[in-house]
Amino acid sequence: MNSKQLIIISSFYIIFATNVFSFEYKIIKIASFESPWGMSFINKNNLLITERKGDIILYNIESKKKTKINHNLNYLVDGQGGLLDILFNKNIVFISYSENRGNGKTSTSIARGTIKNYSITFRNIFRAEPPIKSGYHFGSRMQIRNEYLFSSIGERGKGMIAQDYTKHPGSIIKIHLNGDIPINNPRFINKKNWLPEIYQIGVRNPQGMTLSQFDNEIYITNHGAKGGDWFGKIKKSGNYGWKNLGWGGINYIGTKIGPAWKEGYEKALHYWVPSIGVSSLVIYKGKEFNQWNGKAIITALKDQSLRVIDFKNKTNIKEKIIFKNKIGRIRDIEVVKDNGKILLLTENALWSMHK
Repeated sequence: MNSKQLIIISSFYIIFATNVFSFEYKIIKIASFESPWGMSFINKNNLLITERKGDIILYNIESKKKTKINHNLNYLVDGQGGLLDILFNKNIVFISYSENRGNGKTSTSIARGTIKNYSITFRNIFRAEPPIKSGYHFGSRMQIRNEYLFSSIGERGKGMIAQDYTKHPGSIIKIHLNGDIPINNPRFINKKNWLPEIYQIGVRNPQGMTLSQFDNEIYITNHGAKGGDWFGKIKKSGNYGWKNLGWGGINYIGTKIGPAWKEGYEKALHYWVPSIGVSSLVIYKGKEFNQWNGKAIITALKDQSLRVIDFKNKTNIKEKIIFKNKIGRIRDIEVVKDNGKILLLTENALWSMHK
């Protein structure tokens, strides 16, 4: 057995080539987890990782040590629900989760707390109203921009609730980091009947959200039904149209939903029909894959792919599939700030992607 064969056994050694550039990269499994959902760096070597079943894990990349963080969250694991996204910012830990609201009902809720002696006492700063008895579509990614916390709130499989601005499911919300409501939200500007936390409506199940360091815009990915996944950006007071629009997809029973798009609604930058099971994303900035700077790196669950989207020219968006069906369903992605290497979180493992 030669050295190249040994490399292939321990990792995926892949050559990706286009008419513009060629490069080699490796993907290496560095740790195993049980149904992980979100991750966030605390510092250079330490990550917080949520396991949907209810655990928060502190993982050290260098030592490979895992430490369980105790917490007080009142969560319910139901279908797609449990502990979901996690975000560390200025010593504060933010977490989104399916909160147990009693009688089998849950909400996409957000809490914050600080780590002390491997324990976090959380307090809620947001609860999606109303609570709903459903194990579907929690959305639940979070991002901070200009000291505001944005989060995607899934429509819980209830369809037209995403057009009801008196309810949170099916929206993007914006709050202060302590949970207070910003006075520049749509409610106080041009949407007097909207709930005060709502920033945008008409989404289905957005499981990707990221802040671009190039234009300070927040970009999201969103699951369609049977087809109609998309990548776009959030817009104040906007409406992406679910479930008046189908984005090119159809209901799972085969019936039509609505047009892919029509005037009066926000239009996504890029669509996938059939669905790829789009999940998380970053707008890449780093040294390791500097040819991707400013491009969207998008992960998928259904076809287990990693994709690069060049959306600089909005009328000529280019997509490259880096790989498919290599490491499983990809749930989350992070870029290591000091070197630009990529971390990928699948349904049971953490992987490192580098040259």
